[in-house]
Amino acid sequence: MSAWVADLPWPVVRQRAAAGAILAVPLGSTEQHGPHLPLSTDTDIAVALCRRLAAARDDVLIAPPLPYGASDEHAGFAGTLSIGQNVLEHLVTRLARSACETFGRVLLVCAHGGNAEAVTRAVARLRAESRDVRVHMPHWEGEPHAGRTETAMQLSMTPQRVSMADAVAGDPRPIGELMPLLRAGGVRSVSASGVLGDPAGATAAEGSRLLDTLAVRLIEEVEAWPVRSEAEGPATISSAHRPGGRSEAEAAWPVRSEAEGPATTSSAHRPGGRSEAEAAWPAESRS
Repeated sequence: MSAWVADLPWPVVRQRAAAGAILAVPLGSTEQHGPHLPLSTDTDIAVALCRRLAAARDDVLIAPPLPYGASDEHAGFAGTLSIGQNVLEHLVTRLARSACETFGRVLLVCAHGGNAEAVTRAVARLRAESRDVRVHMPHWEGEPHAGRTETAMQLSMTPQRVSMADAVAGDPRPIGELMPLLRAGGVRSVSASGVLGDPAGATAAEGSRLLDTLAVRLIEEVEAWPVRSEAEGPATISSAHRPGGRSEAEAAWPVRSEAEGPATTSSAHRPGGRSEAEAAWPAESRS
């Protein structure tokens, strides 16, 4: 039977939920990933991890992915579709509240670092409301955006959607050095191609190994997730489950506030969860 909740009739979903099924919700983005990767890269990674989780556990159902997120830092690149921090926070909150009417546990798998701040706030509110909701942000070491790491993962997932002939190296500087420039002008101010790093040398085998490693971490986290009883009261977020996925470099990338407006080339994902500074740019590796 399909692991995708949208493929199932409601009586089957009710039965699975009553038996303790966890709903995994892939969160990603639609944003530029250089001239060689599809805009769906973050979403694809989140979906791939949810698929591996469901393959390892028969108590997991997968919701349709949310392909839009907070991507204002990628403004100026054609095709980037950003709903911003405030809208994303509200959307995730409402979506999870609805999911909790059916499922006792809801897991948000977020592979776009720019979503970290908004998703963290949403999860804190949901858990304060006694809803058993958690967020997992895959974390890996590597280049901040559309470099070798993400290219390798996409090659392992959908090689036909990767154009290595168009791949170019972007700004190679470490994220700490780039941070002031990114805060001031977004990605376009430091990389005309949108790449931070160098995709050269990426292979599908390398990407598959990394996805397997990330999936193991996700599976282990879910295995350690206890089923709460009604008597336990409101859930809290432990430091071990604060969002954070993505590359360490991305984790250091800050998120612009709604008040600041979208970044522009004149004024101004990846991994995630962390301190406020890190939430500034979470896991896509931020991507």
